[in-house]
Amino acid sequence: MNTDKSREVADAGLDANSVEPGVWRYVHARRASLVVDGEDYFDLMRQAMLKAQDRIMLIGWDFDTRIHLRKGRRWWEKGWRKRYPRRLGSFILWLARHREHLDIRILKWNLGTIKFLVRGTMILDLLRWWLNRKIDFKFDSAHPLGCSHHQKLVIIDDSFAVCGGIDMAARRWDTRDHLEHDERRVQPNGSHYEPWHDMAMLMEGDIAQALGELGRSRWREAGGKPLMPCKPHAETAWPDELSTQFEDVEIGIARSLAAYNGRPKVDEVEELFLRQIASAKRFLYIENQYFSSRSIAEAMAQRLREDDPPEIVVVHPVTADGWIESKAMDPARTRLVQALRECDHKARFHIYAPYTGDTSIYVHAKLMIVDDCLIRVGSTNFNNRSFGLDSECDVFIDCSRPGNSHARDVIRSLRHSLLAEHCGITPEEVARLLDQAGSMAAMIAALGDRNRRRLVPFQPAEPGEWEVALAERQMFDPEEPAELFQILPPNRGLFRPGSLLAKAMRKVRRKAHKK
Repeated sequence: MNTDKSREVADAGLDANSVEPGVWRYVHARRASLVVDGEDYFDLMRQAMLKAQDRIMLIGWDFDTRIHLRKGRRWWEKGWRKRYPRRLGSFILWLARHREHLDIRILKWNLGTIKFLVRGTMILDLLRWWLNRKIDFKFDSAHPLGCSHHQKLVIIDDSFAVCGGIDMAARRWDTRDHLEHDERRVQPNGSHYEPWHDMAMLMEGDIAQALGELGRSRWREAGGKPLMPCKPHAETAWPDELSTQFEDVEIGIARSLAAYNGRPKVDEVEELFLRQIASAKRFLYIENQYFSSRSIAEAMAQRLREDDPPEIVVVHPVTADGWIESKAMDPARTRLVQALRECDHKARFHIYAPYTGDTSIYVHAKLMIVDDCLIRVGSTNFNNRSFGLDSECDVFIDCSRPGNSHARDVIRSLRHSLLAEHCGITPEEVARLLDQAGSMAAMIAALGDRNRRRLVPFQPAEPGEWEVALAERQMFDPEEPAELFQILPPNRGLFRPGSLLAKAMRKVRRKAHKK
């Protein structure tokens, strides 16, 4: 990289050295709260944007102006001495017209341009925005072919920020009750969709300045004009109805970026996951959209071979969303789960799908809790492309860091709250039943099918031979951009020669052959 290019990239904050393996920075937050599921999230984001003074940055994989930030029959709602619309496209325009000094910057993955063909009214929204100089909407194509911009960030005035798994898009809204048949769970085109589970971390303080720097660098690399940091204000955009869970904590940030246009690869998210999985002493509680990452499965296999391995509980959807995704992820998941169960000599590995009645709940969340001492939330999936192809951003609170020990009780209560949501009971019942059962898996087994909302042990269907071949060669879920759509040789695929997973898979195949 030449000197000018190096300086340009460094100024953009893209290649700043990690402060330690897997961590870009540790930054102080005055307060932070985990918001679970779309009903609360969209309403709180509406409240936060109404408080914005200088700049709103919305950065995501998808963005749909047709969604409503609050569900209900009325189009308009009184508030803040004025009336403002609920539909996102109209709401953004209302903000630009009624906030004299407010600028709004929206960045969306470029492949989404194809979706506009079936989002007719969104084109009209973008035209209305284009006529307003205070709104700038861009598509992010600053990545290698086949990669995607997958970070989900919101930064308001560089003093309030969001990092998580929720895009401001269709099919994301749902309540924590995840009713099997909820008439409010409807897409802009009028069709209904399945229950949806997701989450994001909302933060205030210096953490927002750091994520603001990351957002501005991404904006600049995507072709936007350089943006200056916002001036400090006495008040932030923290929503009035958002209760504080974490106070005065240090939050870590991890990123993932594929090498592109002179910018080196950043693989902090994967490295940090491997470190955090290795650090677990008692348990790992995980919610994730996918489970097809070779490196994650290898890390878990190492732990499961120990004399006293930690309990590993994974909550994820029955199948991946989309035809290509299901063909890429589901067969790989089947093989990895089979191999991990072969390594699991103490029966500590458990993988579940959440249900409400007879309907499965789609898990889009990306969360990991370690020993109630660490909580991690972000955009990163447990698949190969999140570690090698797509741009990702996660945040985490680690109680072992100086000044964070007081966060332990909050993390425990959040884990109990999530288990309660999935099992159809109260957090207080979770605490009592965990004490009685001794483990999360034992508690879930004791509850069985008595509640409409429940966790069902996942039993993957056996994929076809060609699906297995594509999955094991990682054709649709590669680890590097250059490997996309290539059929890798066995020594570069899912089961590397000599690995624990490869040895376990040989045993699985021998047992299947004997049957």
